[in-house]
Amino acid sequence: MKHRISKAIAAVAIATAAVFAAPAVANAAGYTPSPVSNTAVTIAPGGTVSVAFANFAPSESVSFTLTGENGAGASLAFVKFAVSTSAPVTKTASAAGAVSVSVTLPSNATGSYTLSATGATSGTTTQTISVGTAAGGSTLPSTGGDSDSLVGIWLGGGALLLAGATIAVGTTVRRNRQHAAA
Repeated sequence: MKHRISKAIAAVAIATAAVFAAPAVANAAGYTPSPVSNTAVTIAPGGTVSVAFANFAPSESVSFTLTGENGAGASLAFVKFAVSTSAPVTKTASAAGAVSVSVTLPSNATGSYTLSATGATSGTTTQTISVGTAAGGSTLPSTGGDSDSLVGIWLGGGALLLAGATIAVGTTVRRNRQHAAA
């Protein structure tokens, strides 16, 4: 009988640990890394994003231009431009054919912008940059826990703990009654 109680207590302890460990593991799920070429990018007005392209020939010369509404206040690689279509900025691709450029939108940016990367021999690839949340807002993905969603976990864990305690008390009472009757 004593062995059976130990197993029940161990099972309750393992179940309780699993209830509290599962949310920690689940918080890592759903993270998506920063986008690379040919995927939509959303940044706040006045924000800066580094856009990477990886489809050029090794050490190829790549020219970048930014087109969009109010492009006069945007900058590529920290060089200011005064027209809605920027003057080209040229960079050299790495030995693996990768190249990136930093884009800073003006504080009054609206709509979307098109970043074009044109290689000397590889052709042109474009990237759409959309204007999202205002400068004070957050555009980062949520990576923390949501306390509202933890209520069910706490209630479930409490119910498991209460069930384990009830079994332990019931077993002890029954054992004491059996010893008293004997």
